[in-house]
Amino acid sequence: MSAENDLPTLQLSVKARTGLGKALGEFIATFGLILTILGTGRFRREWVAPAVALYIVAAYWFTSSTSFANPAITVARSLTNTFAGIAPQDVPLFVLAQLLGGLRGTAGEGPLQFALMSAMGRKRTLAM
Repeated sequence: MSAENDLPTLQLSVKARTGLGKALGEFIATFGLILTILGTGRFRREWVAPAVALYIVAAYWFTSSTSFANPAITVARSLTNTFAGIAPQDVPLFVLAQLLGGLRGTAGEGPLQFALMSAMGRKRTLAM
């Protein structure tokens, strides 16, 4: 490989990801990811990893933010200047949206479990 095609290992991204729409997309992506993990783990623990992979692939396409859904990924993507990057100044809003989405997903798990149990015709005490 020639030196002219090599990229530096770390670079600050210049890809702007601003606005309420992107933050809302990130909230939804994280909220859904948490529900996917908790819901799948409750009923089919061995399917959590494939369910997460499928959710992330789908969320990449249905969210405006392209579904980072994880503060560690967001910070890492700010250090790569590619199409998947995020400008460092946009990281705080994404991380805030992820934290709020994660909290809401965790809080929503109890009602989701109740709805799933009702739909499946099972009666089970909810552990909240």
